Amino acid sequence: MATNKFFKSLLFTLTIAISLFGLSIENSSAYPVFAQQGYSNPRAANGKLACANCHLNQKAIEIEAPQAVLPNSVFEVTVKVPYDTTRQQVGANGKKADLNVGGIVILPKGFKLAAKNQIPAEVKAKNKGVFISPYSTEFDNILIVGPIAGKTHQELIFPVVSPDPEKDSDVKYLTYPLYAGGNRGRGQVYPTGEKSNINSFGAVQAGQISEITTSEKGESNITIINSDGVKTSQIIPAGLTLTVKQGDSVKVDQSLNIDPNVGGFGQEETEIVLQNPLRIIGYLGFCFCVLLTQVLLIIKKKQFEKVQAAELNF
Repeated sequence: MATNKFFKSLLFTLTIAISLFGLSIENSSAYPVFAQQGYSNPRAANGKLACANCHLNQKAIEIEAPQAVLPNSVFEVTVKVPYDTTRQQVGANGKKADLNVGGIVILPKGFKLAAKNQIPAEVKAKNKGVFISPYSTEFDNILIVGPIAGKTHQELIFPVVSPDPEKDSDVKYLTYPLYAGGNRGRGQVYPTGEKSNINSFGAVQAGQISEITTSEKGESNITIINSDGVKTSQIIPAGLTLTVKQGDSVKVDQSLNIDPNVGGFGQEETEIVLQNPLRIIGYLGFCFCVLLTQVLLIIKKKQFEKVQAAELNF
């Protein structure tokens, strides 16, 4: 447990350092470490990934992976997180910011992130500025990345190395499921359960808006008086566009601002086969035998036709 806590603390420190030194997008306030600290396993029993608990909107993603791989081989799993790069979202400071992206890949047991010396130079170039890490010491088959600049990294490439059943008795030559998730933009809920400023805020009570003031930070303070004369005040974060004005009548939970969220999270799954090289050799041998048999049958047929033709001429 102590090792796991130390590893999570180290990942948190590295993630913060990466964001500060420009390897991930500026003004981002959602980190995979939130999920790492809150969920020992990011995939629930019903298949839902933990990222969906903070990124509430659903957006499609695509996953590309080989249909089959050989033992101890390096391959790529690509998670595509497409979106309109002209769209912007409200940053944590209330200012407009470009959307960021993040991703998670849950590999079969035994599959791991490829070592740096195993990754091809082409993939290294594509992943420049991208920090991929295991989810934890317990789940080194789960890889996470982000948040990073979405304009240049809408395709997240995870270099993976497959296990060798000859060296690991827990791994078998079978077909395995592979799960992936990807999000664009900031989350709507913090790990504490509080809403972020990427939300539509509803009125806490019905009544008439008596006053709207703006603070130095750009936050809007809306005061509502109900029919009994009870006043309530609520804060709308900076950067959000109000849909109401002073004197308007509102209902309970009526939206007071335009929903600023243009991002969302999506997940997909596929299958990958850990292929035994002997099976491939056996299959090729079988194909060769079938082909050779067909050729010999054709040759034998031609010989028979020649003999039959000679007998008829005789």
